[in-house]
Amino acid sequence: MLRLTEIRLPLDHPPEALDAAVRARLGGAAHQGFTIFRRGYDARNPKRIMLAYTLDVEVEGEAALLARDATLRVAPDTAYRFVARAPAGMTERPVVIGTGPCGLLAALILAQSGFRPIILERGKVVRQRTKDTWDLWRRNTLHPESNVQFGEGGAGTFSDGKLWSQIKDPFHFGRKVLEEFVKAGAPEEILYVSKPHIGTFRLVQMVESIRETIEGLGGEYRFGCRVTDLDLDDQRRVRGVVLEGGERIAARHVVLAIGHSARDSFGMLLERGVAMQAKPFSIGVRIEHPQSLIDRQRFGPHAGHPLLGAADYKLVHHAANGRSVYSFCMCPGGTVVAAASEPGRLVTNGMSQYSRNERNANAGIVVGITPEVDYPGGPLAGIAFQRHWEERAFAAGGGTYAAPAQRVGDFLAGRPSTSLGDVIPSYRPGVTPTDLATCLPDFVVAAMREALPAFDKQIPGFALADAVMTGVETRTSSPVRIPRGVDCQSLNTPGLYPAGEGAGYAGGIMSAGVDGIRVAEAVALAMTDGGPVRASGSRADNALTYG
Repeated sequence: MLRLTEIRLPLDHPPEALDAAVRARLGGAAHQGFTIFRRGYDARNPKRIMLAYTLDVEVEGEAALLARDATLRVAPDTAYRFVARAPAGMTERPVVIGTGPCGLLAALILAQSGFRPIILERGKVVRQRTKDTWDLWRRNTLHPESNVQFGEGGAGTFSDGKLWSQIKDPFHFGRKVLEEFVKAGAPEEILYVSKPHIGTFRLVQMVESIRETIEGLGGEYRFGCRVTDLDLDDQRRVRGVVLEGGERIAARHVVLAIGHSARDSFGMLLERGVAMQAKPFSIGVRIEHPQSLIDRQRFGPHAGHPLLGAADYKLVHHAANGRSVYSFCMCPGGTVVAAASEPGRLVTNGMSQYSRNERNANAGIVVGITPEVDYPGGPLAGIAFQRHWEERAFAAGGGTYAAPAQRVGDFLAGRPSTSLGDVIPSYRPGVTPTDLATCLPDFVVAAMREALPAFDKQIPGFALADAVMTGVETRTSSPVRIPRGVDCQSLNTPGLYPAGEGAGYAGGIMSAGVDGIRVAEAVALAMTDGGPVRASGSRADNALTYG
């Protein structure tokens, strides 16, 4: 197979044009067929949007074609290969804590390898969790152990379901993630569109399907099981975990995929002496515009085209005060949702369904912050910082989980909003017009006031006076990093495998799933004495900051 890149055709090209483009690229050589590996679009000129294809082509005489055309290359082998298998009769079992994307993929790989993992989740099964989450959105009733942050599927379940990432992935783990999602019910298009997404409803079905697969392979799920302690031996090696209520589960290999909001778990880990450090993250608000405005500005006369769907955007501005302001987790045709996990604190997030057909577009507009400058004081200082501003937002909203909101025109003018305009906020259980400057740091407010007019130059109408800002967005990524070695184990607690977003090694569904595979491989090799992790040290210990 040869891989052909940058096959560019007009948006409304006829089907036969693709075959003709392949033949032209091959210099007229015949081919036996092709598959679409990737399809994206170039909308830099909204009047002339182009589709860009990457194709895998079956052709005879590959060597001659490769010698003649340096732009051609052999299609890489993306098939996943397991690094180790559990020996027959093996009784030892690994434990996976958390069922977000990282924990799910770690458990799935371990189950497919024959290790029969035990999966512990503090929250509830995804269907009941969905009902509990709606209790907050509709009735102002927060369930601290079952909400947007906690429960089967993790925080990504209530999101846009984005399945792309900018991480380096030399072993094509991302392809394995996508293939497993398709098996679990995701649309096949996620295998080839450039910015695949699923949406909340389909994520719920996928999570259930993956659970059934893991259980069918001998894995064991236990819901409502919050891990409150680690059982360590005299050399600080893990020998088990302790659940709320005192039950102990023996395990020498524990995958820690707890997500970015398990604040009590971070506290427990610090008390047990697990190596940890504060890491940078970002804070800001959610902004909403009419989706039709974004579509027109991005796609021009092609707005509404079925191959394009609802338009997204990505914006960055470097403010005069040295802060970076950027759009985060943009949700086309979606809603702003209540994402609180602690009483008396308010958090927002964004969510879309697969159709992305809601009235508004929303995105986080956030400002980068660092422990050295903004929250010195130890590994958990970032959590204290988050809690402070979440409490301020809860109070500004009226103390009922209504969120503080402000019109962009009022925010730029430095005056509180007393009413809202044409853009109807989607946040439930409702918003309270106010002054967002009371629940954000001054430097964040200043940087955002500078950034919005700059963004308006890139997307005319972005600083629309009636656009709505809803606060606060504090959970952009984990405020904590749990360092690990090339074997994916904690630097000072052997047998503990920090993983995913909560440990500072991922940001989003795809990168978390990839990290889950990476860590599962490390566990499988350790349990079979199978040698080093299939990765260089720089890859295994690649702790990136995402946004």
